[in-house]
Amino acid sequence: MKMQIKEFADFTGVSVRTLHYYDEIGLLKPAFVDKTTGYRFYDEKSFLRMQEILFYRELDFSLKRIEEILSSPYYDKSKALNEQKQLLTLKKERLERLISAIDGAVKGENVMSAFDNSEFEKYKAEAREKWGKTDAYREYAERTENYSGQKRNDLAVEMDHIMAEFALCMRKDERPDSAEAQNLVKMLQDHITGNYYLCTNEILASLGQMYVADERFTKSIDKHADGTAAFICEAIAAYCSK
Repeated sequence: MKMQIKEFADFTGVSVRTLHYYDEIGLLKPAFVDKTTGYRFYDEKSFLRMQEILFYRELDFSLKRIEEILSSPYYDKSKALNEQKQLLTLKKERLERLISAIDGAVKGENVMSAFDNSEFEKYKAEAREKWGKTDAYREYAERTENYSGQKRNDLAVEMDHIMAEFALCMRKDERPDSAEAQNLVKMLQDHITGNYYLCTNEILASLGQMYVADERFTKSIDKHADGTAAFICEAIAAYCSK
C-alpha cells in the first residue's frame, strides 16, 4: 500500500492538516517524501501506527503522551491493544449506563451514581503506567532486579519508619514547613534515590500528590495517624518550592 497524503487522509478519516501536524511533532512521519515534488507518501506501517494513535485519542490521551508511549522501548503492542479493549469496554458500559439514566431522570429518579467514572479512570492510570514506563521506572526495575526478599522487606520497613516519623511530627503540631518536617522530606527523598531511582524534586512533588490522590496510598500512610498523608503532601510541596 502506498498513498499520497490526501488519499491517506481520506482513508483514515483525518484531515491533511492533522497529518502535517503529526509529522511536525514526530507522532506520525510519512513513509517517505519525494525529494523532487515534496509529496508525502504513507504505507501499511503508517496505517497501523495511525490505528494505534486513533485508539489512544478515543481514550482521551494527549498527543504528547501518545508519542511517549509509542516511542517507549518497553511498549508492547499486543498487551496495549488488549488493555485498550478493556478501557473501551468500560467506556461503552458507562455510556450505556448514562443512556439508561436519562430514562430514569425523566421519571424523576436519582441517577447521580451513573456519573461515577472512577473504575475507568483507575484502570486508565494503571494501563498508562504499563504502556509508557518512565526513566525512573526503568531505573527502579534495573536496580531492584536482584534485590533479595529480605532486602525488599528491610527497605519497606525503613520507608514505613519514615512515614511513622512524619506522623509523630504532625502529632507534635509541627508545621509542614518546619525544620523537622523538612528534614524528614529530605530523608524520604534520599531513601528513594539511594535504593530505587533518582528522586528529583519534580518526581518527589508528584509522589506527594499521589499520597493523597490514591486512596490505597492514603490508607497505608494514615494507619500511623489520620491526616499523615496530607501532612506529608504539604511538607513535600513546601520542600520543592524552595
